Amino acid sequence: MKFTTTRRGLLRGTLGTALATTAGCRRELESELGSAPAVEPPHGGPQVSITTTVNGVARTAQVGVDTSASELLRDTLKLTGTKVSCGHGACGACTVQLDGVPVTTCILPATSLHGKAVTTVEALGQGGLHPVQRAFMAEDALQCGFCTPGFVVEAAAFHDKWRAEQGARAPTRDEIAAALAGHLCRCGAYENIYAAVAGACAGKFDKSPETGPRVDARAKVTGEARYTVDVQLPNQLVGKLLRSPHAHAQVKRLDWSKAVAAPGVHGVVELLGAQRTLRYVGQELVALAAVDEEAAARGLSLIEVEYEVKPAIIGLDAGLDPKALPVYPTRNTRKALPNANEAPLLPVRWSGNLRGPFQFLSKKRGAAERAVKRRREAPADGVALAATYETQVQCHTCLEPHACVADWRDDGLTVHLSTQAVHTMSEDIAQRWKLKHEAVQVLAPYVGGGFGSKATLTTETIAAVELSRLTKRPVMVALERREELAVGGNRPAQRTEIALASSASGELEGMTVRSYTDAGVAVGSAPSMLFRIMYADAPKHIEDWDVLTHAPPGKPLRAPGGPPAFWALEQTIDELAHHRGEDPIAVRRRFDPNPARAKLYAWASALPVWRGRRPPAQDKGRFRRGVGVAAAGWPYFVQPSTRVQLEVTAGGLVASTAAQDMGNGTRSVIAQAVADVFGVSPSSITVQLGDSRYVPGPMSGGSRTSASVYPAAYHAAIELREELVDFARGRFGIAGAVAAPGGLHHGGRTIPWADVFKAAPRLSTVGKRKRDKGGYFLPPIKDLAVGKYVSGGVHVTELEVDTRLGRIRVLGSWIGIGVGKIYVPKLARSQAIGGVTQAIGYALYEERRLDPRFGALLTGGLEDYRIPGIADIGEFEVYFMEDGFENVRSGGVGLGELVKLAPAAAIGNAVFNATGWRPRQLPIRPDRVLAGVKG
Repeated sequence: MKFTTTRRGLLRGTLGTALATTAGCRRELESELGSAPAVEPPHGGPQVSITTTVNGVARTAQVGVDTSASELLRDTLKLTGTKVSCGHGACGACTVQLDGVPVTTCILPATSLHGKAVTTVEALGQGGLHPVQRAFMAEDALQCGFCTPGFVVEAAAFHDKWRAEQGARAPTRDEIAAALAGHLCRCGAYENIYAAVAGACAGKFDKSPETGPRVDARAKVTGEARYTVDVQLPNQLVGKLLRSPHAHAQVKRLDWSKAVAAPGVHGVVELLGAQRTLRYVGQELVALAAVDEEAAARGLSLIEVEYEVKPAIIGLDAGLDPKALPVYPTRNTRKALPNANEAPLLPVRWSGNLRGPFQFLSKKRGAAERAVKRRREAPADGVALAATYETQVQCHTCLEPHACVADWRDDGLTVHLSTQAVHTMSEDIAQRWKLKHEAVQVLAPYVGGGFGSKATLTTETIAAVELSRLTKRPVMVALERREELAVGGNRPAQRTEIALASSASGELEGMTVRSYTDAGVAVGSAPSMLFRIMYADAPKHIEDWDVLTHAPPGKPLRAPGGPPAFWALEQTIDELAHHRGEDPIAVRRRFDPNPARAKLYAWASALPVWRGRRPPAQDKGRFRRGVGVAAAGWPYFVQPSTRVQLEVTAGGLVASTAAQDMGNGTRSVIAQAVADVFGVSPSSITVQLGDSRYVPGPMSGGSRTSASVYPAAYHAAIELREELVDFARGRFGIAGAVAAPGGLHHGGRTIPWADVFKAAPRLSTVGKRKRDKGGYFLPPIKDLAVGKYVSGGVHVTELEVDTRLGRIRVLGSWIGIGVGKIYVPKLARSQAIGGVTQAIGYALYEERRLDPRFGALLTGGLEDYRIPGIADIGEFEVYFMEDGFENVRSGGVGLGELVKLAPAAAIGNAVFNATGWRPRQLPIRPDRVLAGVKG
């Protein structure tokens, strides 16, 4: 069967171009989704001449009638500060000013620039930074930085108009939110964006220093930061993927002979395995390289595929049906399955589409079951509560899509890759293609978000490398937004059956948990450990199962397995407290032996918002306010192989490691470690990341990065400082000189470190991440060590429920965090707020939807798949409790996962406090609110 595909198909997505099926169901799909449109003429067709002024320079260009303004700016003029993320005008990343008015350029024809003046982010920083750029740096109003140029351009236009009309008066949050409503930040930097824009409009940053706590902030606010999608090598080809339109099918014939002969097509590679079985819509069949997108689309349309379509299993209930045919019918088909978690897969039993049960550290299983049964039979002697909670599929949807530029040459392979694991990817690539390690270089200086989806060797990398090897030219493969939402990664859906038993005196006697997880064709998403580490003294019987379905594979998403587990656990604890008529924090404090949370419970109990909360369902009007609390814990991880190299140059200290910074602040943490030793400003330290040829660094994931790089950088700085002291004593003849903050102290005076650096030879040291005192919980496995301690978090939410429209508005979030030493407080606060912002999206908005019959993606754009915007978050207060981790090397652990765990449950508990109705399904959509409150 032959497929047509176009560059501007459904949301310009390649998934929407392959909706043909067998004759029996094709008519249904076409009536529902529309048949694939005809191939458009390439840019080599009609051309028009336009004249425009870009950043003050007159430009004349020949553009195609369907060329977008962003293509002209990025591809022709090389102004890559203008980012393209969604491709349909929903995210604001591509914003520029057109005659001073902000516009999105991904859907704006280039012809619309004729006779007008364009200002991009690059122009704002010329001759000194704009006050908005200074403000974004100072307030840390950014994380990964991919969306930042669009925000900055829009905010600068708002600032300029505001100052002209209002003077130096700060706008309100509502006024700022209205101005920036067309912009999205997946990292969740909105709270600091509010502060930055308000401060800039009030004149706070008119003449402020061009610095901030994030050492790479300047590159991000000026558009200088180059991401993988910005790479443009000589003779670079465009790679595109042909994907399956079917959730389950066998490929009977695949013929690309016409495609490879088409004009502009340079090569085709097949991506199917030997079984030639397709198990989800969007699975890759073929990769094609061409001179541009139009030629690639034309080539894909010429590929002929014949399918044998088979019944598909879509959704958790279908996977649990004992009559359903197995997704993986034989032991051979179960080899090398996609892993939905970060931990290695362990052998467990299979039964049809059920894999499990997986049991991890269950304690006194029989006692737990007996306690629950006893309290159910004799409720007067205690309490037994049981409930079922469900969570949806949440997509990673990083604003920089998965992207790879591979350049295979005779002397080696260079891979520009949007990845969370620079060092690991270089090793995996070398192993897969049987290359020497030194022949492979992976580059990722800037990464536009990952959240767990960019931690492994994924198909866009495989396709780009194979096509480059075939064509002998660089090839970029970058996912479009629809592809990103379909196959870029997702947090699996989960159903959790939980029961608790409490004695008459209020002790937790037992807990039973059974979880069923739908990670599509992936396995391994086991939340067992997280149930185990909370309320650790109680007997527990914990089991979970993978439920296989014909859906794209789940991947680790910030705190994998955690939010679904805590959604169930912390609401059940809350329900138990209300059943007993007790304060929910008091009940948790009694159940919970974790020292990191003990002080956080005291902090939360003292909050005015908590002390002033009303009993459940006291408000009777349309708008009802509620306050909820939830607690969380997360094990910490480190990567023992982590090294940081520190060198002395005439210009100062340069630190480097083969890690990456996707917004979590790795550069700043390393700079802070060195600065702590030398007593200098972190901004004076140059930090180089994103190159696999540096010393081995950690991947960004599992909250391991800061806990790995800070101790290694600190160790390197201590050793280098000692060498510099020895050198200076001889060089300056000051035998008694000692290191002091800012320089060498001798005879009542200090020689600044800058003077020592200029005189010193090129010295370097390499620091490593040493073992914690007392070692780790388990010996390191695959270069991952689990620490002996559990971090703690307590989250309080205040919200308002509109009982007429069913909408929930978060008013405020109070975040208590116990992770030991906070290395860079401003960035740690940003990470905490960003994680909670993502969790608000998980609780209230985000939900991937598939067609229940055919498995096609229904939420294919950022209008359909809704992530939080700047008006959705409420205000924040963050509290750090910094003791309790003294035996951890350098005294602190990561918090990126911890902050994502409890907010959804706190929101659910606040909804109960507001209305008396307890939600048990995520997201808490308006229709569910209306049905629950009325019920």
